Amino acid sequence: MTVAVADPMLPQRYRVTHAQRLLDDTVSLRLTPQDGELPSWQPGQFNMLYAFGVGESAISISGADDNGFEHTVRAVGAVSRAIAALQVGDSIGLRGPFGSAWPVTAAEGADVVFVAGGLGLAPLRPAIEAVLQQRERYGRVVLRVGARRPQDLLFPEALERWRLARDVDIDVSVDHADTQWRGHVGVVTTLIAGARFDPHESIAMVCGPDVMMRFCARSLHDEGVADDRIYLSMERNMKCAIGLCGHCQFGPSFICKDGPVMRYDTIADRLNVREL
Repeated sequence: MTVAVADPMLPQRYRVTHAQRLLDDTVSLRLTPQDGELPSWQPGQFNMLYAFGVGESAISISGADDNGFEHTVRAVGAVSRAIAALQVGDSIGLRGPFGSAWPVTAAEGADVVFVAGGLGLAPLRPAIEAVLQQRERYGRVVLRVGARRPQDLLFPEALERWRLARDVDIDVSVDHADTQWRGHVGVVTTLIAGARFDPHESIAMVCGPDVMMRFCARSLHDEGVADDRIYLSMERNMKCAIGLCGHCQFGPSFICKDGPVMRYDTIADRLNVREL
């Protein structure tokens, strides 16, 4: 008997059931399948979101429950602008989930260091929530977050909830402060050296702009964290998500198939090559 397998290139129809503007150019969308159940997924994976008549974009999963996926979308191009403009009740195409996941289970028993820059907190949020749901299975939990300005900080309510309700060491830095800001000013990498964790018994998960991740990985390495215990999300502008188009080729790897979550020791030599 042959079992039918869903075509990974065929979008399924989802409906927007919640839309919230987080920043001037960034929204959070809750997407619920119109037919069938929500597919299984893991923190760190992404979906291909298809704005009908416009095109597709790879967007990391920033949360989910039994009813739908949550995606945090910044309007920076034609496709993402069309997706970000969707309202409750609108339809969207979705393929996925695709890609590798954050090492949440592998980190059990270790200290966990999360470092997020800009929109990078969105792909990390499911991993953070997964760790906090079983907090007793982990050692110290450290979260370092960077944003350009205080008003660009994502999920401030979640940050406060994590800070108050759980044993989490959280620190936030902005590149440019206003008169109301009382926190750290500077790039997020400067917060790593002051964090309390055992570098020899830690796993680090990092997401943000490429240059930020490169310097964060170096800082973590300098603190003593082994390169094979540092994970980066290398999400790029993917077109097919299944390694056919070659758009996301990264040296010998395809980000959509071998990532987006990749171990630092496997890609460190490529991060400084501008052409990649």
